[in-house]
Amino acid sequence: MFSFSINTGSKKTLYSDLLVALKELLSEEGDPVANMANTAALLWTYIPDLNWVGFYQAIRSYLILGPFQGKVACVKIPYGRGVCGTAAATGRIQCVRDVHVYPGHISCDPSAASELVIPIRGRQNQILAVIDLESPTMGRFDTEDVEGCSRLMEALGPFLG
Repeated sequence: MFSFSINTGSKKTLYSDLLVALKELLSEEGDPVANMANTAALLWTYIPDLNWVGFYQAIRSYLILGPFQGKVACVKIPYGRGVCGTAAATGRIQCVRDVHVYPGHISCDPSAASELVIPIRGRQNQILAVIDLESPTMGRFDTEDVEGCSRLMEALGPFLG
């Protein structure tokens, strides 16, 4: 059982505390699925105003659903489609203020209004997965979220492959 001291007062402190907690979790287990599952649970528990958080694993030219927290999700996303597929195809973070105007958005949950997707790279800099955070609040994600979540995924990447 883990017990974390996470201060949610400011985003800077939140992401700093989450990074410490994530590193502790990662030190306990080498299994990629277990690490993605615990990471999704950690973010779901402590990042406010999310309605979905989870992973899509990069397998050939598709993203395949991995561990997540939230409603039932799309299982298979081709590279280049939607926010997740675009992040995987380009290797670039996608921070979408309004998913309803995003070209080719794949709506797994109609209550999602904004989305943050971060590619996760392995030891050889290859894209192994993406993490997808969704919120029912328009414009929920800002540069602090992008930077904080990016640092978390940089810590996770080497544990995925």
